[in-house]
Amino acid sequence: MKPNFNRRYTTIAIYAVLVVAISALIISAIYNIGALFSALTMLWNLLMPFVIGFVIAYIINPILNAFEKKFMPRLFGEKISRRANRAISLILTYLFTLAMIVVFFSLVIPQIAQSIGSIATQIPSWVAKAQTLFYQIVEEYDLNSIDPQLFNEAMEAIRSMVGAAYNMISSAIPQLVQTTLSVTTGVVNFIVGIIISIYVLMGKERFFAQAKKLLNALIPAPAVEHIIQVIHQSHEIFSGFISGKILDSCIIGLLCFIGMTIFRWPYSVLISVMVGVTNVIPYFGPFFGAIPSILVMLIVDPVKAIWLALFILALQQLDGNVIGPKILGDSTGLSAFWVIFSITVFGSLFGVVGMFIGVPLFAVFYSLIRQFCEWRLDGKGMPTQTASYASPQHKLIEAPQKKPKKALRLPKFKK
Repeated sequence: MKPNFNRRYTTIAIYAVLVVAISALIISAIYNIGALFSALTMLWNLLMPFVIGFVIAYIINPILNAFEKKFMPRLFGEKISRRANRAISLILTYLFTLAMIVVFFSLVIPQIAQSIGSIATQIPSWVAKAQTLFYQIVEEYDLNSIDPQLFNEAMEAIRSMVGAAYNMISSAIPQLVQTTLSVTTGVVNFIVGIIISIYVLMGKERFFAQAKKLLNALIPAPAVEHIIQVIHQSHEIFSGFISGKILDSCIIGLLCFIGMTIFRWPYSVLISVMVGVTNVIPYFGPFFGAIPSILVMLIVDPVKAIWLALFILALQQLDGNVIGPKILGDSTGLSAFWVIFSITVFGSLFGVVGMFIGVPLFAVFYSLIRQFCEWRLDGKGMPTQTASYASPQHKLIEAPQKKPKKALRLPKFKK
């Protein structure tokens, strides 16, 4: 006799089994958190060449598109196949990227090395000046009358510090070997990543089609369309912010170099590179670049250091109020509070890289949450504007409304 299963209770039983299984997996992961992290770290290290390859492919993909869609049609027209067009464009892309890197390093690195060498050669004279200043203070304030035991104790403290520094250097040798091995591994991963990026760019349409095919096999088609739209719009946010911020930082570094050359301040290339590179980090980047630059100038000439601080401040005001908004616009849609929040959180988790990518990444999360809330409120027949939920006694202080960019709007959820 065929058993008569009740569909409702069967569904409930299946969900119950799934809940129990997932709960067991979570509890097991908590009890074995160390082994889990070790396994995840090993998996991350194994996938690192692929991560590097995808990052390289993502960065140089706009250059490839420019060659493939603008340069090659003008050069060959319709005389070559799409595959040949892609191959030639890919070769030109890597040659162009390599040329830009070689030009940058050949022009900038020697100047930076010269500046660092100049600073290193002047250190003995700075030490001599500091020693002379110390003796002047001793004579002026009659510090020779102080108990000599204090000087002996100070000298003993200095000897202890020197001994501690020697021990630190000795213990750092194994760490130096480990660092050398890590650098070697990083170089190998980078080379493999370049090879992987070639394959990714050569068959990017196929990879996208295969991923879409897999998603359609696993989840309903409407959900797949939403996922694809979210990916496209997330790409718009990331590419717009990253490319715009890099261009903005290059302009700031160039303006800093021009200004320092006009005023004939020393170490113009070194300071301009520091200011430009750190400027890619929103809000905190200018401080990261300004502080070491001012310290370098302070050692050379305190008066010039003050003028340099004022110059960098004016340059950052120009960037924040004119250059940055013109290039970036409202590419993320985040307020200043959420920008600082994303920089702080992602910077704590992933360091400098997290501070750079944290803003566009959090912008994607923020947009998804906002769209979901608006979908739920719209389904309940409630207003979607935030101002509608403010207290009548404490109304919102609204900023001037900007017309949103249509390209950056994420898809709305369907009911």
